[in-house]
Amino acid sequence: MNKELIINVAPAGVEIALLENKKLVELHHEKTDAKFAVGDLYLGKVKKLIPGLNAAFVDVGFEKDAFLHYTDLSPFARSILKFTQMAMVDKQENGFDFSKFEIEPEIIKTGKINEVLNGKPNILVQILKEPIAAKGPRLSCEISLPGRFVVVTPFNDIVAVSKKIHSSDERKRLHKIVEAIKPKNIGVIVRTAAEGKNTAELHEDLSTLIDTWHQIQRNLKGAEAPSKILSEQDKTTSILRDLLNEDFNRIIINDKNIFNDTRSYIQKIAPNKAEIISFYNNGIPVFDQYGVTKQVKSSFGKTVNLQSGAYLIIEHTEALHVIDVNSGYKSVSNNQEENALETNLEAAEEIARQLRLRDIGGIIVVDFIDMKLPDNKKKLQEAMEQFMRSDRAKHAVLPISKFGLMQITRQRMRPEVNINTSETCPTCNGTGKVSSTLLLEDEIEKRIHYLVTHQHKTLTLFVHPIVYSHLTKGIFSSIKRKWRKKYKVPIGIKPDSDYYLTEFHFYDANDEEIKL
Repeated sequence: MNKELIINVAPAGVEIALLENKKLVELHHEKTDAKFAVGDLYLGKVKKLIPGLNAAFVDVGFEKDAFLHYTDLSPFARSILKFTQMAMVDKQENGFDFSKFEIEPEIIKTGKINEVLNGKPNILVQILKEPIAAKGPRLSCEISLPGRFVVVTPFNDIVAVSKKIHSSDERKRLHKIVEAIKPKNIGVIVRTAAEGKNTAELHEDLSTLIDTWHQIQRNLKGAEAPSKILSEQDKTTSILRDLLNEDFNRIIINDKNIFNDTRSYIQKIAPNKAEIISFYNNGIPVFDQYGVTKQVKSSFGKTVNLQSGAYLIIEHTEALHVIDVNSGYKSVSNNQEENALETNLEAAEEIARQLRLRDIGGIIVVDFIDMKLPDNKKKLQEAMEQFMRSDRAKHAVLPISKFGLMQITRQRMRPEVNINTSETCPTCNGTGKVSSTLLLEDEIEKRIHYLVTHQHKTLTLFVHPIVYSHLTKGIFSSIKRKWRKKYKVPIGIKPDSDYYLTEFHFYDANDEEIKL
């Protein structure tokens, strides 16, 4: 699979398009003044405890208090509270030695929020979900700092290796290396990208994250809640960190500063990939040059057309998203069951792409074309799971129900990408209705009557070509001829293809428009 990253830098922010085999699969927009991004760390102040929800509302500086549920507290919540207070009042220049920090006992899974956050303390929190609609951010105390090969989780000594690394020998090797190089009180999760990496590469990545943790400790010194303690890397860097692999073959950037930063980052994490990045300075917008704009316009909206003639209808409600699959005029054989399966498989691939592209989260209900054979239903479910395998968001695909519906759940971390690709019709102004030809004819005649009675002796009428044909058809029976005979003035009619259907204007003998 070929992957390309197209980065468009504009005054309002940075737009990032991820293409897989030339097809747009992810679209990110990072605003210049972006705040409360997933992964940001804040010093928050607990404002209100809600025992009924077993949750707390925390002030992190957003207009609405952020939400912190007990299940997101982390087993080491008491250690985080203790660390936060110690770091805020620490007098040492470089901060206290975290490896000597005494970890507090873990909290129980079935505990109560007021048992842990009693007294409404200040606490170090991480943004788990960005503000969506009228809701404030969702928080977590399970602090994690992601790197290229490892993820650091302070306050524990656990070493875990990604289950996607299938070789047991490789898993044991990585576990042994990390166990030997990690400091005390720092847990480490080894990512899939670490497979085959040597000790030096893993140590460099881990050391960078340990330095970041020490920086957090220093930033907490003297801080007052609410305040930002550390920002997640910009989206360009975070996407490269999470996705960069041998499949990437091109990164195109239209801004010199971000180009230099990205090139430096790639040379640091993957020197053999440095040649894939290029600077774009052509006059044509970069998204237009590489077909991103066209794909955006064709991929968003209520109806999504597929190459075969089938199409999807995507509807959104407050609680869930509904996708209806329609066969259109597609037909691969005379067998209805085979037609249904082929159309559903094509639709499943596009649905998996749409979920990533629009970043749709929550419950998604898909109404596929009805199939009778259980084997075909199983094939469709397996195909859907396969198509969604490259989706980084946590998701689950349920079997097709007896009503022929497939349910998909997908983690929502950020607001859904929603681009309006429709425009208000200039003729009907969005009502879906235009004046009938007879009514338009009457309206034009009323204007002629008014102008003639106000001493206009020569009139030229400009109309849409279709209306022109209607008004002038027939040599002896044309409406134009009847108007001339009735009002005793020369009336010229000319077509203008720039007019919309019901638009018309009058001009006088000096070719000046007559304003009514």
